[in-house]
Amino acid sequence: MTLLSATRTRVIGPPSRALRYLPASALVLDLVVVTVSALFAAWGRRRFDFFETPADDATAFAAVGAVVGVAWLALIALRGGYRDDLFGAGTEEYKRVVNASLLTAALLGVGCYLAKYPLSRGYYLLIFGVGVPALIVGRLVLRRAVQHARKQGKLQFRVVLSGLPSHVDEVATALARESWLGYSVVGALTPADDHREHTDRGIQVIGDCEEVTSVVKDRDVDVIFFASGALTSSTELRRIAWDLEQHDVQVVVAPRVTDVSGERVRIRPVGGLPLMHIDAPRSLDAISLGKRLFDVVGATLLLVLFSPLFLLAALHIKLADGGPVLFRQTRTGRDGEEFACLKFRSMVPDAEERLDELRAAVGHERGLFKLKDDPRITRPGRWLRRYSIDELPQLVNVLRGEMSLVGPRPPLPSEVAEYASDVHRRLRVRPGMTGLWQVSGRSDLSWKEAVRLDLYYVDNWSLLQDLNILAKTVGAVLRSRGAY
Repeated sequence: MTLLSATRTRVIGPPSRALRYLPASALVLDLVVVTVSALFAAWGRRRFDFFETPADDATAFAAVGAVVGVAWLALIALRGGYRDDLFGAGTEEYKRVVNASLLTAALLGVGCYLAKYPLSRGYYLLIFGVGVPALIVGRLVLRRAVQHARKQGKLQFRVVLSGLPSHVDEVATALARESWLGYSVVGALTPADDHREHTDRGIQVIGDCEEVTSVVKDRDVDVIFFASGALTSSTELRRIAWDLEQHDVQVVVAPRVTDVSGERVRIRPVGGLPLMHIDAPRSLDAISLGKRLFDVVGATLLLVLFSPLFLLAALHIKLADGGPVLFRQTRTGRDGEEFACLKFRSMVPDAEERLDELRAAVGHERGLFKLKDDPRITRPGRWLRRYSIDELPQLVNVLRGEMSLVGPRPPLPSEVAEYASDVHRRLRVRPGMTGLWQVSGRSDLSWKEAVRLDLYYVDNWSLLQDLNILAKTVGAVLRSRGAY
């Protein structure tokens, strides 16, 4: 190492040892699931008597179950279902488990047919009909446990970022924001002509970009990220990969593309050159007939389901101060069209008149005004806001076509007047009762972060994402995070 980089180096502790036990934990979990599925299939075959087959005894079922279980787990392993880089994120883990399960079912069916073995069809249907979903649920539970541990600072991958300080900071910000990924940045490598000791974000520089191999080897690094400016040629990356071939280190190249969902990205190697294809933004899909139908059906069902809660909230508000039950506030919808957004009133009747006074008192300048201990909130308003019950009347806005169940937060006209050109893109779709902003912190988010989430939603919409946001909204409401 050069004298300069030596003065920058700090002592880095050992990597998280628990990471090496994740594949074994997944294997044990799968073994339990497959065993229970085999036992359930044997019991269910006799209990429900799905099909008439020759008499089966316990010994036969035990033998078949053992063979199927071993083959099933072996195929999951051969398909890469226990690779240590699968756990915690992405759909690849689930795809490999499902593909291996389907292959096991196909081989068992063909094998029994060729061997003329009279395997109970009820047993066959039960073991895979129960086992495959159970394996996915088991992996999902394991993933949630891993992500929770990573948010607590455990099961961390030790990461070194290599590249220009500005891009290193961009990557570090993204990794810190998604703490559930478990990427712990322990240092940065910058070009040799950059003599700073820390990046602008405060990441300590521990060497030069040219020293990647020695730093990774000497410091027990789990992942090396190559950002913009880290490499002078593709040949350099290939040589580094050769040098690290015998070491358990993941090599990741971080392109200068952000806030693009995985569904819009495709990698196509052409002549040994991996080309990244990015599909067009999906803002038009977010206003499609399918999404509108989903909104209408969902809002109708929720209105029926929450009708008793509507009555309770209305009575509580009316009895508290005799004022109006509903609060109508002008918001900006799709393509800048204004509408009356409905809410249960949670503030005193003259709340709007006192707004400017409060803004001046706290020095608020832009964005939606939210005050944690707002003196205008009424007694019933506190519990209405805490569990977002005050927003339920917006289901009527959804039925009217002014809002959607999921979408960007509906802005005030005064906010829209201050929008920069890029921010206007969030008006391409209907605003939502909930959205990424709701499940990511609500009022605790900064203006910049809220805008980023809204733009990400507009560009990367999918029905699956809407369903995921709705599911997460339940947890966010119950935790009351950022609700005030």
